[in-house]
Amino acid sequence: MSLENGGASLPEIIGKYLGVSVKQVMRGFIAFMMIIVGAVFMLGPAGLLNGMIGGGVTLWLIVVFVYYVVATILPIDKIIGNLYPIFGIALIFMALGILYLILTGNQPIPELTSFENLKNNASSTPIIPTLFITIACGAISGFHATQSPLMARCLNNKNESRSVFFGAMISESLIALIWAAIAMSFFAPDGATGNEGVLALNEILSQHGGDASWVVDHISNKGLGKLGAILALLGVVAAPITSGDTAFRSARLIVADFLKINQQKLYKRLLVSIPIFAIGFIITQIKYEVLWRYFAWSNQTLSVFTLWAITIWLYKKNKDLSFLVSFFPAVFMTFICADFLFSSGQMIGLDHRTSIIISSAVSILTILLVWLRTKKMR
Repeated sequence: MSLENGGASLPEIIGKYLGVSVKQVMRGFIAFMMIIVGAVFMLGPAGLLNGMIGGGVTLWLIVVFVYYVVATILPIDKIIGNLYPIFGIALIFMALGILYLILTGNQPIPELTSFENLKNNASSTPIIPTLFITIACGAISGFHATQSPLMARCLNNKNESRSVFFGAMISESLIALIWAAIAMSFFAPDGATGNEGVLALNEILSQHGGDASWVVDHISNKGLGKLGAILALLGVVAAPITSGDTAFRSARLIVADFLKINQQKLYKRLLVSIPIFAIGFIITQIKYEVLWRYFAWSNQTLSVFTLWAITIWLYKKNKDLSFLVSFFPAVFMTFICADFLFSSGQMIGLDHRTSIIISSAVSILTILLVWLRTKKMR
């Protein structure tokens, strides 16, 4: 879609298919979300690097922040283009190392024995919608949609899209599954079967304030030895860093597009970037687990608007049933994001039954509005 529209950013694409008013809302929503993404992926790597090397989270927060500033301001081929292949190799090694640990270790491989909710506070975190909000990026991601135009501007033709986008998302899904499997099995007691590893993981997380970076650091060090742990952790650190720097870059480009500030001159990049980084650094003062909840919801909500835009595009382009490929995910994620908004204690906090009724109505209304939009665009 971006290639067909001259490398247009996501707000411009959404606006073309969902309307000008939606585009204006999405400009602000996406820009702010990119700043939240950048803040989340400053805190995560800082915690991991502190666990690996020491020196304090604040020190590493500053180091990562400085890197983001430089990577955001300089042209994409100066730093990002040179470092990403190294990060990619680290990611592949990390995934293979953890997979080897799963297949050769003594821990039981987790099995799907039931659909039981094994969270400690299961009643306050129902599987629907919590599961589909928590797994942000690894399954579906509005944030990744914001990155697509960056890559579209680097492609020669549409044929290159398959390996870049499809290949990358399949790879990320596999990495997510590998870490989910090791996390659910690594802390299981000897001779454990079934879901004991998941319950042990819950206990470990509660002891460490929900700090996922501690779990990653512990598994890597205990399971792969010092050298293997360093290489594996480089891969884990690389993943959020590559998300953080491109998030800030996307925020800069979106704001620049909106304000019509040409970004070829360095001082004009600084003019847009400095306020963005100032807001991002302030946001890092919020607790990571709290920040992640809002990032995860906003990420999945953005995927809703993207999926609806794709649905209209497919309908207009092909005039057949191919639009169903995105229609069903769009309806499902509309319901999920609305349900989390209305039922979550961090949001509106209605009882779940009421939330389901309202969210169902929101989903039906959205279908009607999209249908009317397709009629208007004919």
